[in-house]
Amino acid sequence: MNTRPLGRTGLQVAAIGFGSWQLCNAQSWGAMSDATAQRLVHEAVDGGITLFDTAPNYAGGKSESLLGRALANRRDRVVLVSKFGHTREGDTDLSVPAFWNSLHGSLSRLQTDYLDVLLLHNAPGEIYARDHPLWETLQTAQAQGKIRYFGASLDSAAEADACLANTDCQVLEVLFNVLHQDVRRAFDTIAEHGVGVIAKVPLDSGWLTGRFDARARWSQNSTGWWQMERSWRRKRWRTRWRIRKSPVPFPGRAQSSS
Repeated sequence: MNTRPLGRTGLQVAAIGFGSWQLCNAQSWGAMSDATAQRLVHEAVDGGITLFDTAPNYAGGKSESLLGRALANRRDRVVLVSKFGHTREGDTDLSVPAFWNSLHGSLSRLQTDYLDVLLLHNAPGEIYARDHPLWETLQTAQAQGKIRYFGASLDSAAEADACLANTDCQVLEVLFNVLHQDVRRAFDTIAEHGVGVIAKVPLDSGWLTGRFDARARWSQNSTGWWQMERSWRRKRWRTRWRIRKSPVPFPGRAQSSS
């Protein structure tokens, strides 16, 4: 497995990471046994994958719990990435008190005393203001050794530019694949800042795997997944619209004096 540096963090990671949104996530991805999930994680590690990405809201926290069990004796071999913003119950809460509750819950489920990377999870545009208290809170958690590096999981070039211009983020997880390339407009700026980049949804949730053609048919569970996918895409476009209209400054945006 080829490896590469994750920006200037000092972390060396495999070129391919393991996204664990699907682990035992029956509501969104269909049934999967715990044994199958753990086997997938073990095979990934044995195959050279070192970066594992998860979040508290993936399968209501079960994704983190499964990773914690599967990697309990391999923690020193992997880079753990989790997120903050979406709760296990499916709500969104980006307050400072919620941050600490979320972080401690993730650490407990992942059976570790630190995260290698913690990302704000598709936050609204106003979060990227320099004076937002979450960024100071992230620095506090970093100073306490509970997280090594922090950043944001986001979808657009506008969000990436705002985050880079106004925060001290060290890692960005960006939506990038053949069908979604808006964020590439920020690649030069990301490179100038030396920020580590993780590409999320590289196969567009399965659409780019080559499995589907004119003969493809959908099960009842697939219909539920597609409804979830459409809802997620609508939220993504609303977030992109909000940040384009927000007053948060970033390079290239003309600022109004009014």
